[in-house]
Amino acid sequence: MRRNIAFAAGVLFACGAHAQQPVRVNVGIANSATDVGLFVAAKKGYFAREGIDANFISFDSGARMIAPFASGDLDVGGGGPSAGLYNAVARGIDIRIVADKGSTPKGRPVNFLVVRRDHVESGRYKTLADLKGMKIGGAAPGGSATTTLDKLLERAGLRIADVERVYLGFPQQAVALQNKAIDAALPTEPATTQVVKSGAAVRMIGDDEIYPDHQLTVILYGGLFIRNKPETARKFMRAYLLAVREYSDAVVDGKLSGVRGEEMISILTGMSQIKDADLYRGIVAANIDPNGMLGVQSLKDDLAIFAREGLIEGKVDMDKVVDSSFAEAVVKEIGAYVRK
Repeated sequence: MRRNIAFAAGVLFACGAHAQQPVRVNVGIANSATDVGLFVAAKKGYFAREGIDANFISFDSGARMIAPFASGDLDVGGGGPSAGLYNAVARGIDIRIVADKGSTPKGRPVNFLVVRRDHVESGRYKTLADLKGMKIGGAAPGGSATTTLDKLLERAGLRIADVERVYLGFPQQAVALQNKAIDAALPTEPATTQVVKSGAAVRMIGDDEIYPDHQLTVILYGGLFIRNKPETARKFMRAYLLAVREYSDAVVDGKLSGVRGEEMISILTGMSQIKDADLYRGIVAANIDPNGMLGVQSLKDDLAIFAREGLIEGKVDMDKVVDSSFAEAVVKEIGAYVRK
């Protein structure tokens, strides 16, 4: 009898242990400052509390995440809404934009135009019109920085055909500026501050002026993830938004400030590719909506720019791409954000 009780207890223990195993979620990141919400959720245990094992996989742009989303190898991604994303959706690949990861209200830029220092000092570059004929670094064809560049060139009275695009990841853009392989670039923070600090380039204008309220980067869910693990998808969003709220509390006048700010900087230096804490202290902190709300009109404007440039290969219904239901459900559960 005792042996049977012991055996039953062992079975129950094993079943309980099995039930508590965390769910692996593959998460694509671009290693930019806007990944901070994902990093905080991992470092401070928000994912763990939801029973999630977040496995971060680095990409040099959001556009590179499309293929692994289609194959089911990627569940969640953080990157720019690209022409590649919309073309994938037009081909029937189920990927959804589910929450904000970075936008550009006035005073909170994410991307900056930087121009090689020697061009500035020689007078080759004086105004935006002088970008004509230059090689400009970007992360990927049809990426979110493409629309920023479109707006920038429009401001200068130029067209895309007036410049040469060179596609490089953000770290490679810094090297290319130093080696004079490109003339200008539109990197994100903290890569912008890093290249300016190196002396290779001069910061000119932020995307909060170039393209105000641009929905520059987003959280993406794969359709397979939503269908096969809907509860995990909801829990992931809850962990993410709680982490973003903690990050938002640490931002004062657009900078990471005080004890909470230093904690965020410690997480960024520990989990991102850039380890210089002073860089994070100096940059404008990325603006991420603590309720996860998206700038849908900005997404539609970007889609129109991609289409105008001949980058869209089919019909895209934005209402089928954007799915704010996860963020809305979490906000209904935990309440709208109130700064602490």
